[in-house]
Amino acid sequence: MRRSRSQRPVLAVGVRRLFAPLLCLSLSPFLTGCLVGTEKPQAALDVPAGYRGAPRNPDRALPSVDWWRGFRSKQLTDLIEEALTSNLDVAAAVARIVQADAQSRIAGAPLLPLVNLNADATRARSSRTLGGDSGGGVDRSVYSASLSASYEIDFWGKNRAALRAAEQTAAASRFDREVVALTTVATVANAYFTVLASQDRLRTARENLAAATRVLNLVEERFKVGTASALDTAQQESLVNQVRAAIPPVEQLLRDNIITLAVLIGRAPAHVSVRGGSTQQIAIPPVTPGLPSDLVVQRPDIREAEALLEAGNANVESARAAMLPSITLTGEGGYMSAALRTLLRPDSAFYTLTAGLTQPILDGLRLQGQLDLQKGRQDELLQLYRKAVVSAFGDVERALNAVQQTAERERLQREVVSSSRRAFEISETRLREGAVDLITVLNTQQTLFQGQDTLWQARLARLQAVVSLFQALGGGWPLPREEIRPREEARAAP
Repeated sequence: MRRSRSQRPVLAVGVRRLFAPLLCLSLSPFLTGCLVGTEKPQAALDVPAGYRGAPRNPDRALPSVDWWRGFRSKQLTDLIEEALTSNLDVAAAVARIVQADAQSRIAGAPLLPLVNLNADATRARSSRTLGGDSGGGVDRSVYSASLSASYEIDFWGKNRAALRAAEQTAAASRFDREVVALTTVATVANAYFTVLASQDRLRTARENLAAATRVLNLVEERFKVGTASALDTAQQESLVNQVRAAIPPVEQLLRDNIITLAVLIGRAPAHVSVRGGSTQQIAIPPVTPGLPSDLVVQRPDIREAEALLEAGNANVESARAAMLPSITLTGEGGYMSAALRTLLRPDSAFYTLTAGLTQPILDGLRLQGQLDLQKGRQDELLQLYRKAVVSAFGDVERALNAVQQTAERERLQREVVSSSRRAFEISETRLREGAVDLITVLNTQQTLFQGQDTLWQARLARLQAVVSLFQALGGGWPLPREEIRPREEARAAP
């Protein structure tokens, strides 16, 4: 229906009277907290003053971001840096960040008006057989072009809370990426050290096989001249076969870990070769754990749990606000005409303005159920956050204990190997002189061979314990600006 120009001021006054109270409500977001209320549970964390397994006067100098360089292995550094850029789990975590960012944009859309451009052209003819004076059989055309807009006033903060929850979830996805990257780095380091330890064990096993074969040749010579029995020969042959049988499992372990490294760097195993070396060439970097309070703000899984808890708090606020009235403004304005040539004339203009308020009354307790659901999820996230903090402290304590105990184990095992080697060398010399029986030689051989293999396993356990400590501490920390330049200069020095 067309309205005359004289009617428009009256309608404008009516519109202003209609929307004035709603606009006042929309300009009062500061009342949201008072009207809706927010309940943020307290974490009540039990943060100790220090670690039981740390030195009494801990150094506050924390590990650097590229902590793996402290092992002084170029090949390890190359593998880790390639894994950080090519690992498929890291790439999937990055894709989840993109999804979370998009979801936050979707959640923020209701905070802005929804505007649509509408254009329509209709041509219709009514039936002539309807009868009456309705003018049946006449063709009619209607053309229209308009803009429509709708906006929900977020007076209670429902949409803002939903946006905040989505933003915190996006932040959690970034911390999740750091968790995946840290796990990948630690797995690469452990697999590489296992490759080195396997190579050490293989070299030692082949050396022991040569030594056992040398003794077997000596026993066979003595058997030929009648100074050794067939039992002596069989016992030494059994030891040679035992040493030879121990080699294939170690070779399998070596190849399996090379395959693991290939998967971690996102390449086909057939295209990856690891030169390796020896665990003796790997330096043991000093690790300073800092204080437990540093761990709470540094470890990525704790930060992820904290962000998810904040998202849960926001979801509770949004669910509570959904139980309150919803205020919606809609409007449409444009042109409508029966002829295309008169479509844009002033007298073809029209508009519609609507203000609506909806208060849920009976919904089968759906909204209350949504609120209870989000409260339950909030409590779950709170407990998971507390667990993440307590577990992190436990991880550091276990790693500190492992570093200390494996270092002592390696030291003692070296003494075992040293004394066992002296005993074997003496017994072999006495065997050549005929001054000792073969049983003594067999015992010294077995003790030495087993001690050497155990030493390489102890060395591997120590290296992996150091990696576990770095992982438990959340990786490395960015260096202060005043420390970056000296380290770069030292790294560039020949």
